[in-house]
Amino acid sequence: MKLDGRKMSDNVDDRRGRSVGKAPLSIGGLIIVGLIVWLTGGNPLEFLSQQAASGISSQSTDYTPSAEDEKAANFAKVILKGTEDVWTEIFAQNGMQYTPPEMVLFSGTTRSECGNASSSTGPFYCPLDQKLYIDLSFFKQMEGQLNAGGDFAYAYVIAHEVGHHVQKLLGTLDKVQAQQQRLSEKESNQLNVRLELQADFYAGVWAYHDNKDFSSLEDGDIEEGLNAASQIGDDRLQMEAQGYTVPDSFNHGTSAQRARWLKKGLQRGNISDGDTFSIPYSQL
Repeated sequence: MKLDGRKMSDNVDDRRGRSVGKAPLSIGGLIIVGLIVWLTGGNPLEFLSQQAASGISSQSTDYTPSAEDEKAANFAKVILKGTEDVWTEIFAQNGMQYTPPEMVLFSGTTRSECGNASSSTGPFYCPLDQKLYIDLSFFKQMEGQLNAGGDFAYAYVIAHEVGHHVQKLLGTLDKVQAQQQRLSEKESNQLNVRLELQADFYAGVWAYHDNKDFSSLEDGDIEEGLNAASQIGDDRLQMEAQGYTVPDSFNHGTSAQRARWLKKGLQRGNISDGDTFSIPYSQL
């Protein structure tokens, strides 16, 4: 991506070097969470609620970010600023006001209104405090463990979480979560898939407009994003983790679905084309 000279968002809470408690999961559990839960694409409440604990104090450690860490942090701030500009304009065009989410950078563990989280949860959006959380070491995990490296792949991750914030502001997230209370697990999972695919679409919408305004996309960027979306599909992750898939348990979408909806947003850039809820589930 071409980002030289771009402004950075100052809507950032940098908690790197400050950790909270210890992750209560075993190493094996953390690995599974790292592969499957982040990919929450933004609905980690179930997992985080299990991590929540009261009376845990913040722990500060001597922390000096490396040049690589600072480069990743500045990159994340530039991408966040890009989402702020794009969504402010889109909301204004539709007679609404966009209130951007705060981005929390952390290392190790941190707390959100959704509970405690460690770096193993991966990036997530907490609708209770309307903030997105990211341990920047996840970018290294994407490259090394998920084979999903590249600057646009990392930008897609951030833009996807911002997509969940857009859903929160539009009322979609609250509506779906209310419906899920009355549904079976299978039906609830299917609604979550629709949420995740729409957030993928919104990430594509951001990229479409960011590229239109700044010519930010370079050769290979789109392929990086589509590869990342494909690598984090439920079918691929389940197959790698257990050797078989359980479609009724999917709650983020298949590799093909995630890549397809990201690509649709990239190609069209129109928020009205991202209705993942009126389409028959089998046709997503």
